[in-house]
Amino acid sequence: MAQRTNAPASRRPDAASVSKDALLVEAAECGNMHTVERLLRDGADISYRDLRGRTALLAATHANRIESARLLVAAGADANAKDLIDDSPYLYAGACGHLKILEMLLPHGADLRSTNRYGGTALIPAAERGHVETVRRLIEAGVDVDHVNRLGWTALLEAVILGDGGERHQAIVRLLLDGGANPGLADSEGVTPFEYARRLGHHAIKAMLQTAPSGSGKS
Repeated sequence: MAQRTNAPASRRPDAASVSKDALLVEAAECGNMHTVERLLRDGADISYRDLRGRTALLAATHANRIESARLLVAAGADANAKDLIDDSPYLYAGACGHLKILEMLLPHGADLRSTNRYGGTALIPAAERGHVETVRRLIEAGVDVDHVNRLGWTALLEAVILGDGGERHQAIVRLLLDGGANPGLADSEGVTPFEYARRLGHHAIKAMLQTAPSGSGKS
């Protein structure tokens, strides 16, 4: 008869515990609050990461599961824990305009200087994507309005270059200028926000930049 090779129970991996941790990420992403509550009570590891490097809080943030995020934040989840592509709950909430989750994370240790895989703060993609209230809140929180990412772009440049020139991006340009953004900061090729606005036919934004106190725009 072949000898059994199973390790003693005390030396086996705790499969139940591993499953519990993974279930927490899944439940958070699905917004299953009762399961999240139960797993947290049962000692699931709030810092566990799935195959994408996501914690339960980041999974909840991806799906904009506000109540799941609230439970996890209250339990001490890390607002800055990054996944394999350098997204964190804070950075993702800012970039995607998940304002209610962002509001939870800002007083919960969110690192305003942290950057994504493009070297940008949360403010830069928020400005590009037209998330007006998110931009307002990040400026109020103290994010550097003139931070330059690896593409050589500031939030103002991204709002002009990648925005549609419509009301949302006009509002964002105004917020950035009022928040102290330097309209004269050019990209790595020396092109200013004003010049991009002129080229793209964003006339309302062009006018704002032209009259900005430290602007260098010319008609």
